[in-house]
Amino acid sequence: MAFDTSGPWCAAALLLPDRVIQRLEPMEKGQAERLVPLLEEVLAEAALNWSDLKALAVGTGPGNFTGVRISVAAARGLALGLGIPAIGVTRLEALAYGLPRPVLVIEDARRGQAYVQIFTPTGAGEAHLADRVVPACPATGSAAGETALPPAMPLAEAIARIAATRADRPQPRPAPFYLRGADAAPPADPPPVILP
Repeated sequence: MAFDTSGPWCAAALLLPDRVIQRLEPMEKGQAERLVPLLEEVLAEAALNWSDLKALAVGTGPGNFTGVRISVAAARGLALGLGIPAIGVTRLEALAYGLPRPVLVIEDARRGQAYVQIFTPTGAGEAHLADRVVPACPATGSAAGETALPPAMPLAEAIARIAATRADRPQPRPAPFYLRGADAAPPADPPPVILP
């Protein structure tokens, strides 16, 4: 089972031996409340229970700060409760999955910047923020322009397929993949005084 809330959506995919069950619900808010019911709907369609899952896969970003934290926290909590591994997959590697190499992933990072990572036949380059990108090879992603390659499959399915290739070896616990700090700032007001 894979899921992602790193953007304005709630996405899930369940890999089965003969098919993939997927859901994608666009939403600006409400991912925290919708995620687990969505996963339960996917399980119900497959006539499975939580205890039937072998592993979880989660999109770790980059993306919406709160959305990434929602998915990662859910994956870690569910994995702990179910006693199964949780495997983190970045949105950039999921977008590149299944496309011919080399491919450059260019995702809108707002503020005139893009998240950029190259994937070659021999591996992946380092992900970074860029102000301006001129692709020297085929590109994909929301900021790749009019000639962008379409993704090979939906995001949650790519996350699930990548995680399936990693499930046979120990993985670190999923953690948010941020390339930039949060936009939110701590309050400027002094903290309250606690009376004895």
